[in-house]
Amino acid sequence: MKKLIVFDFDSTLCDVETIDEIAKEINIKKQIESITTEAMNGRLSFFESLIKRVSLLKGIPFSRVREICHSLPLTNGAKECVKELKSRDYTVVVFSGGFRVATNHYAKILGLDADFSNMLSHGGANDELDGLCGGEMMFDTSKGIMIQKLQSILNIGIENTVAIGDGANDLSMFEYSKTKIAFCAKPILRENATNIIEKRDLMEVCEIIK
Repeated sequence: MKKLIVFDFDSTLCDVETIDEIAKEINIKKQIESITTEAMNGRLSFFESLIKRVSLLKGIPFSRVREICHSLPLTNGAKECVKELKSRDYTVVVFSGGFRVATNHYAKILGLDADFSNMLSHGGANDELDGLCGGEMMFDTSKGIMIQKLQSILNIGIENTVAIGDGANDLSMFEYSKTKIAFCAKPILRENATNIIEKRDLMEVCEIIK
């Protein structure tokens, strides 16, 4: 039987918010965090929040962004959880409203089947961020749209789909998943979950999915 499990990346597979770590480089973490909080609690559209936050990163060398994104801490149990799920014949995918420079790197490390996220635009003489981004995960509805596409391609139904996340932009993929896991999540996601994990250990997922 084919089975699909989709993880959010920031604050789920990864133990931090990628954009916050990049923001530290130019001392604007608190400003970025305040916008992130508004979005994750559903008080600001994800698209609007993403555009605002990325615009503030303009001028950071992309080489430095890559270094930061390749040194993020994974959440406790991430490697073990993915390995166990793969042994149970799950297709394991990550969706992220964050950035490909991070998700693609960790998808390879974790052995994920695919990653879908956004790309930071950069260039110029010094190859710096230009404050723009684009990609597959720009909107509140993006994760729901993509999970339906994967279900169609892989011929996997909602009853064999699991989604795991922590914020408001994960709601759309919950709609197309039978098992909806809120991982150390914001209230808006907890209210729509079938299962809630409070401990920051992803091996708890394997206890829910038998």
